[in-house]
Amino acid sequence: MINILFSSGFKRALKRKIKSNPKLEVLFFEKLKLFSTDPFHSQLKTHKLTGNLSDFWSFSVQHDLRVIFYFENDSTVILTDVGSHDEVY
Repeated sequence: MINILFSSGFKRALKRKIKSNPKLEVLFFEKLKLFSTDPFHSQLKTHKLTGNLSDFWSFSVQHDLRVIFYFENDSTVILTDVGSHDEVY
């Protein structure tokens, strides 16, 4: 199981996203649970980013909601941003 830490920017972005959509909050935590057990599960569509974000990875919560993160080490992940494709890339 992977340790997941939230950056302060991630906490703010998540709060903005789920404030008006409680169903999205439930979906996010379901995907986060799946991510904690298998970060490369096919439902998450986890992929390495390129360009300016080449140190980061992304996984999908739903069609147009992505979480940006990086591996601090083999057992710890830092979530840095959440938002639509245009917001996070």
